[in-house]
Amino acid sequence: MKKIITSESVNCGHPDKTCDIIADSFLDEALKQDENCQMAVECAIKDNKLFIYGETTTTAKINYEDIASKVLKDIGYTQNFEFVKTLSQQSPNIANAVKKQELCANDQGIMFGYATDENEYYMPYPIIIAHKLVKKYDEFRRQNAEEYFADAKSQVSVLYDNDKPVSVDTVLMSVSHKKGLDKNKLVNEIKENVVLPVLSEFKNLDNLNTNYIINPSGEFYIWGSFSDSGCVGRKIIVDTYGGVAKVGGGCFSSKNATKVDRSGAYYARYVAKSVVASKLAKKCEVELSYGIGLAEPISIEINTFGTGKYDDEKLKEIILKNFNFSVGNIIKELNLLKPIYASTACYGHFGRNEFSWETPKIIKE
Repeated sequence: MKKIITSESVNCGHPDKTCDIIADSFLDEALKQDENCQMAVECAIKDNKLFIYGETTTTAKINYEDIASKVLKDIGYTQNFEFVKTLSQQSPNIANAVKKQELCANDQGIMFGYATDENEYYMPYPIIIAHKLVKKYDEFRRQNAEEYFADAKSQVSVLYDNDKPVSVDTVLMSVSHKKGLDKNKLVNEIKENVVLPVLSEFKNLDNLNTNYIINPSGEFYIWGSFSDSGCVGRKIIVDTYGGVAKVGGGCFSSKNATKVDRSGAYYARYVAKSVVASKLAKKCEVELSYGIGLAEPISIEINTFGTGKYDDEKLKEIILKNFNFSVGNIIKELNLLKPIYASTACYGHFGRNEFSWETPKIIKE
């Protein structure tokens, strides 16, 4: 059976992603000064206004406006921004639930992790190619800053035959640019400098008949927060598996590691990737659930979609012998108290080997 699977990614100039990066930059600054901080400071953006809001309990001294200004400048904004800030201390009801004799979850929720043996990234092809396209575009536009701007989106459709990836069916890219830039020049430059170099990395996928769609809307010279609004956490499909696997109910950015929406999802990916890397399954999805004030998960479920070396019940027994799903252990094992989070906010949280949860553990059967 043939089917097409499509995923998208967005660059740092997309307003939602801009807010994710800023929020995680706040978190990183807090962690540099206070690794036990509790952070949930988010932001929203429209035109030249940035709204900073949320809760925090930390000894860190954070200049939110200065951090946001640096991020906005790096992305490519030249306008002066107005900052509106509303912050409060984290509710003591939550704080008392988290810090007990054993570290506990900061909230309830469900999290999913996924891995596939399709490629060296252990990720579905559509999302990993989509991320690489916007990352390549970001490199290109920074070298051509007079003509190309930071707001960009990619979308990749891959043809599968009997669950095996065969070819890149369609690549769609929309990139912001200088007003009046010749459309043919734009199309040719993006195809030659961005799209084709990325596709050349995936030689096992046929791209001879790929359909290329570049800036189908026509002009895209009004970009970022001046063409759209944005806020933290609106790109959870982009951040995870491109729609191929399930996602939990919460976003990642702005949240420190006691918030299991983030740390639990990272650990679920770590487990799923370890299963596939250990050749115990060709595909694996891990589902976790936690409750606020509880150190251990409420439920753990495994799905290998019929590709496992053992049935899922037996594999679950093996996983429980090899992994400790307590909140405190997740934070310790994955080293999640370091200021690493701004770098996770764009180009996906998974499939990038610089992160601890991407180093698989060899599972003992």
